[in-house]
Amino acid sequence: MATFAVIMASSIKTLLLTPPFTQLNTPYPATAYLTGYLRTIGVPVNQADLGIEVILKLFSAYGLTKLFDRVNPKRLSKNEQRIVNLKNDYLTTIDSVISFLQNQNPTLAYSIAERDYLPEAGRFNQLDDLEWAFGNLGIQDKARHLATLYLEDLADLIKQAVDPYFGFSRYAERLSLSAESFDPLYESLSDVPSFTDEILFTCLDRKIKDSKPKLVCLSVPFPGNMYGAMRCGQYIKRHHPDVKVAMGGGYPNTELRSLRDPRLFEFVDFITLDDGERPVEVLLRHIEGKVNKSELKRTFLLEDDVVTYINGSKELDVPFSQTGTPDYEGLPLNQYLSVIEITNPMHRLWSDGRWNKLTMAHGCYWKKCTFCDISLDYIKNYEPISASIICDRMEDQINQTGETGFHFVDEAAPPALMREVAIEILKRKLKVTWWTNIRFEKRFTSDLCRLLKASGCIAVSGGLEVASDRLLEKIKKGVTVGQVAQVADNFTQSGIMVHAYLMYGFPTQTAQETIDSLEMVRQLFELGVIQSGFWHQFAMTAHSPVGLSPESFGAKALLTKKPVFAHNDIPHDDPDGADHGLFSDGLKKSLFNYMHGVCFDFSLQEWFDFEVPQTSIPAHQIEVDLQNNPGTQITESTKLAWIHEQPRVSYYNKKQKGKLLEKSRFEIDTKSATYEATFTKREGQWLNEIFQDLLGNQSPMLFGELRQAYEASEMVDFDKFIKSQSWQKLRQIGLLLV
Repeated sequence: MATFAVIMASSIKTLLLTPPFTQLNTPYPATAYLTGYLRTIGVPVNQADLGIEVILKLFSAYGLTKLFDRVNPKRLSKNEQRIVNLKNDYLTTIDSVISFLQNQNPTLAYSIAERDYLPEAGRFNQLDDLEWAFGNLGIQDKARHLATLYLEDLADLIKQAVDPYFGFSRYAERLSLSAESFDPLYESLSDVPSFTDEILFTCLDRKIKDSKPKLVCLSVPFPGNMYGAMRCGQYIKRHHPDVKVAMGGGYPNTELRSLRDPRLFEFVDFITLDDGERPVEVLLRHIEGKVNKSELKRTFLLEDDVVTYINGSKELDVPFSQTGTPDYEGLPLNQYLSVIEITNPMHRLWSDGRWNKLTMAHGCYWKKCTFCDISLDYIKNYEPISASIICDRMEDQINQTGETGFHFVDEAAPPALMREVAIEILKRKLKVTWWTNIRFEKRFTSDLCRLLKASGCIAVSGGLEVASDRLLEKIKKGVTVGQVAQVADNFTQSGIMVHAYLMYGFPTQTAQETIDSLEMVRQLFELGVIQSGFWHQFAMTAHSPVGLSPESFGAKALLTKKPVFAHNDIPHDDPDGADHGLFSDGLKKSLFNYMHGVCFDFSLQEWFDFEVPQTSIPAHQIEVDLQNNPGTQITESTKLAWIHEQPRVSYYNKKQKGKLLEKSRFEIDTKSATYEATFTKREGQWLNEIFQDLLGNQSPMLFGELRQAYEASEMVDFDKFIKSQSWQKLRQIGLLLV
């Protein structure tokens, strides 16, 4: 549509805010995504992460002075009293520690690691196990972990003394998590603002005065952001009544789809659902008076004191390819904190370092898992974009942020698109580091995993879920335990870390299946197939097939009435299953040990304080599965990829049994070594042309084209050639079939 930019542009100044709290190490990307789009259509927009701003103001000499002045020592536990007694030590170290965690003061690590620089309280009691849990940490990592414990000590004081809801990433989460009624949250918002709230208001007011918006959009990705969002809305309504307030994000998208409580609109004017680009764009034109209320898109508002949902817009959502590159301008990228909280290696990636966030494909290409919200737009509307656009966005973000690390936040990145992205990264010679979420697809062959590694992939996370083939089929995961083991091993052998999401408590899961799942997990870790994992108990969500029809899965929903506020997690009973909660501690304790390479010889019974059945899984089941790995399946449409520089080719003569043979030598320099492979002169000349084509062509060669080129050169027996030792050596070095 030629007039797109003219029609869509708006002069309404807009401020996008992420309320407290999400992550300390990197901005949550929602506002950056929306900022990138709104700027492409001419909307004057600013953005801010109030979470990191509140943290930095609170955890400073200024903030801690205010905190200690507010504390009533008579109401403190012995541990928090110790912190108050050491307040001068905290006041003189806090600014330096924050600077260190911002990677601006690295030499402080030596003082911190010596354990005579930081004041220590209750969180440091766990340090007896530090060396066992973390191994021989480098000075920087050890210091960051100690500094993290130091901040957590202070957080404990804040929580007990001045703000019971405080948490670094789950602020007042219990008020919003599966809250059928708005009452608890509403009552908390009626209380006198807390110490943290006062700091939030200071940061918010400065943003309002600096940007002078007509619309403030609050992005609420998690339950732990909802209280902060409501406090922001409350403050704006009281002090800037001419400013309109909208809310969107993951929490409204999943929890508030059946909202009926009008009191929420004392804090906001609009709530938009699902992808925000078009709803916000239409909302801006409505505020300008260019669009009637009836033409809003996926928007809740209050009409005659009744919560009303309007979706009258005829405009389609913005295609994912046209949403623009996430724009981080306005976010303090050099002020985020790299912390080391726990020993789980994948969780460390989440909290350590500053990652650019991107998405390869909107939605999920599989969208069948019965525990997943496949009825909602963020899952069901699958829309990939080209590898070229993805790499363009990567380069744009590198230029803007200076960071070369990427976290692709896909629900499950598609293998075929990952292949194309990896090829494009190598073609452009981008030096990047990246990780993402996957399904354990059999298409992740050894060759594809090696290609992904060569392009900079360092880790993947995927759902093994319940390690039981019966339950995986019931979940419609589309994989078996054996397939997961084979795929995970392909990643591991290529040097890519594997994290497994593990589930227990799916409806009808028996105690036997839980113990058998644990045995599968034990074997996977013992064989080094996976390096990281996390157990979580199954939660029935309202928008999943299980939640929409619990009885079909052998469960019984326990909702007594339709919620008027949040509606996502559904309490339920599992008449035919085990008492799942009993297994929680044992599963998590065993996994913690397996991740550290110990206790594989323990009986599974030792992890539980109640009688559990013997496992029925053979002791070498995973080992057998790995031996049956089918390897790379080659078809005529399989693509060729070479992951090193152009080989050096020379020709020579060799006498053998009285005959003079014309030979060719290929010398291949990798980053760590130089290899040789020899062919006949004719094969070498042909192969040299193939390498030039592989490295210079815009589109990869197909295996069928390779066969045709071989036969066109009038050489015979292509099948014999690709079985030769020299060809197999090239394959081992880096000639990949993907």
